[in-house]
Amino acid sequence: MAENAAPKQRGKPFEKGRSGNPKGKPPGARNKASLMLDHMLREDAAEVLTAVLEKAKAGDIQAARLLLDRLMPVRKGRAVNIDLPRIEKAEDLLTALSTTIEAMGRGELTPEETGMSIGTINALF
Repeated sequence: MAENAAPKQRGKPFEKGRSGNPKGKPPGARNKASLMLDHMLREDAAEVLTAVLEKAKAGDIQAARLLLDRLMPVRKGRAVNIDLPRIEKAEDLLTALSTTIEAMGRGELTPEETGMSIGTINALF
């Protein structure tokens, strides 16, 4: 090693709390693989969609499922109709909670729907 050569940097080369890229990756920046996939999709999307659609029409269940899952996704919940009393005082709150739990007991509401309903009722007070 030459006498005037600087020694190799070991460990962390930056001060504590400072990086070599203080601004970081800009928001919305995309890597090369994502950009390439986007380009490929733009070029061939119509052809791919047509091919999948033709397979679905010919009876390919996986192609049909792929299309239907994108076009008509599974609903996460449903409209729930419960006859609740008007909630004006604390006693009304207890009646509303009891009515909701009884509806679950009769099978009119799922436990998840009951939980969401109770959360909504509790938010009133």
